[in-house]
Amino acid sequence: MSKSVQRRVKRVLDVVTALVVLTLAAPVIAVASLLIQIQLGAPVFFVQERCGWRKKPFKIMKLRTMSDERDADGNLLPDSIRCRGIGRVLRRLSIDELPQLVNVIKGDLSLVGPRPLLTRYNAWYTERERRRFEVRPGITGLAQISGRNGLPWNERLALDVRYVDEWSLWLDLRILVATIGKVSRANGVALDPGAEMLDLDKERQLTCTPS
Repeated sequence: MSKSVQRRVKRVLDVVTALVVLTLAAPVIAVASLLIQIQLGAPVFFVQERCGWRKKPFKIMKLRTMSDERDADGNLLPDSIRCRGIGRVLRRLSIDELPQLVNVIKGDLSLVGPRPLLTRYNAWYTERERRRFEVRPGITGLAQISGRNGLPWNERLALDVRYVDEWSLWLDLRILVATIGKVSRANGVALDPGAEMLDLDKERQLTCTPS
């Protein structure tokens, strides 16, 4: 099967799978939304601009897992403090990721691909790392099953490029199966990723200049 045919099949499988899972997960999302409303208040959804296929920005959706608590100077408290109660449960079980299935149906995301990152990172990728924009970003990817939030940026982005180079439907299936295993064990979930590593732009400001 040619790559072009595989890509069309991948898109059909993405949409069909997303519709089925979203339908089955609707009661879970409804209950989670109610609990978020009770504990954290509105809004229930967290919406953020990310960079997608061919560098096109889009709005990614997740269930909100953190409060808006701030210190005396008006700065947001660390994620580990703001993510508690229902937010901590949703993040550990990856239930907060379910609304991204809507992004899959819209075509912003695929089920599998490089994770979409913040648009402000665009100036800090190497030429090779920009190859990650040659495919749709994904809810899960090669980097996520290889270490999730624990991987250094250089390794994570290298895995994104490796995915682009080696992509096949078979690779997607292997990543999905591995992801289900990791989610079921809550492996690699970081409640405060910023406490473990710097943001990409901040890290590379220390070592290189933007391109």
